[in-house]
Amino acid sequence: MNSTALFKRLGLSSHPRFVARPGKGAAGVQVVHSPIDGSVLGGVRLDDAKKYEAAIRSAQEAFEKWRLVPAPVRGQIVRELGDAIRAHKADLGMLVSLEVGKITSEGQGEIQEIVDIADFAVGLSRQLPGQVFPSERAHHRIVEQWLPLGLVGVISAFNFPAAVWAWNACLAAVCGDVTIWKPSLLAPLTALACNSIAEKVAAKHGHPGIFQLIIGSDEQIGKPLVADKRVALISATGSTRMGRAVGQVVAQRLGRTLLELGGNNAVIVTEEADLKLAIPAIVFGAVGTAGQRCTTTRRLIVHEKLADRVCKKLVAAFEQVMSRIGDPTAPGTLVGPLINEQAVKNYEHAVLAAKAEGGRVLIGGQRVKKASLKSQNGGSGLYVQPTIVRAPASNKLPIAQEETFAPILYVFTFKTLSQAIAIQNSVDAGLSSAIFTERFREVEAFLHPGGTGSDCGIANINCGTSGAEIGGAFGGEKDTGGGRESGSDSWKAYMRRQTSAINFSGTLALAQGIKFE
Repeated sequence: MNSTALFKRLGLSSHPRFVARPGKGAAGVQVVHSPIDGSVLGGVRLDDAKKYEAAIRSAQEAFEKWRLVPAPVRGQIVRELGDAIRAHKADLGMLVSLEVGKITSEGQGEIQEIVDIADFAVGLSRQLPGQVFPSERAHHRIVEQWLPLGLVGVISAFNFPAAVWAWNACLAAVCGDVTIWKPSLLAPLTALACNSIAEKVAAKHGHPGIFQLIIGSDEQIGKPLVADKRVALISATGSTRMGRAVGQVVAQRLGRTLLELGGNNAVIVTEEADLKLAIPAIVFGAVGTAGQRCTTTRRLIVHEKLADRVCKKLVAAFEQVMSRIGDPTAPGTLVGPLINEQAVKNYEHAVLAAKAEGGRVLIGGQRVKKASLKSQNGGSGLYVQPTIVRAPASNKLPIAQEETFAPILYVFTFKTLSQAIAIQNSVDAGLSSAIFTERFREVEAFLHPGGTGSDCGIANINCGTSGAEIGGAFGGEKDTGGGRESGSDSWKAYMRRQTSAINFSGTLALAQGIKFE
């Protein structure tokens, strides 16, 4: 892949913050290495405290003007943003693949999410509904309206370097807010390209500054952003550890947070499951994005009568996947690299821990040892084998309580559905869950309105844990943070609510029948 031509088409080559050939250890520059082969893609000039302050002030100025633009007009600008992203979809998708190692279809799919959420936001811009309530006082009415919130800080992770920003930025824009984006330092090029497109569209219509980008370390940029009272909402995606730290700081200043944190997702397969549906969904959920999704299927809870059969089918499927590990930009590849060496070490640690705890590795468990997958700098490469670990008869496997960002699937068994649901809900995170069954009662038990079923924010029936659509609210409970992004009424996080009592009687009447004469 000729990255030079790609960068030129995306406007990166001429961007003042892009460094085509960063020197080793260049001060103030984040050097970006592709996980595919370790090659240097380029560099990005980092922001410091002075540039951070300039960005915040620019955002404040932009907000004062942007908030007064009618919401449907704001929606038309977001529509044009979606069209601009659509025009660059192939190149942006390839950039995602180069920078974070997603296979081509997943890179393209991530950019499609920007287009989809932009379309959603355009429709939303003609709604943003309030409500009218009956008043107990004659000739009064009570109305509710939603108003622009202000500055929205977005902290995104490497695994979705574009889509998560768009979920926030498109909704925030139609709500009248200004976005300040701090991307992962593992994926700053994708951020630079996407934000540049958005900012050009906004500037064209006389609204420069509504899409701000600040790139830097946690010390220089992240901590000041989180602690800044001028930033009304912090939307942060990342680890639970990071979320706890962010939540504490923002709570101290009585700001708002929208936290999308860890996941330790399970699929339950009952006796009544259609395995033709279940097996492909489990395989994609476990190995898609090389296991580096917050919605990755990490635990399989299968009925004991089906366990051997299901494991046999999964091993056969994983064997097919093994031959299709490699360069994510190459046709036919199903699994690309992990993001960096630390991720590989975490994978190896988890496999060793599982063995020590009595788990049995059915397939995988090692780095991929192929000369073609070694990195350019002589390293062993960042490719690992998708792995299945069967828990011991005791069903106890402590390592499975942890989220390892790698393609490892732990298999547990159950006798009763209530036992299966208890196993699923036993972890700290509560993001995504799924059950495969053809039995109506099992579906209803899993979705029980009394809350005794899945305790996750996402509970799917006969489809996997991964691959959420933008129409529904995305997010989870417990250590996942409780935030909701994307569809449904997630837009409310980006606005402030105002309730008004309107008196058209000509006399003053107090509520609750109070007399004060």
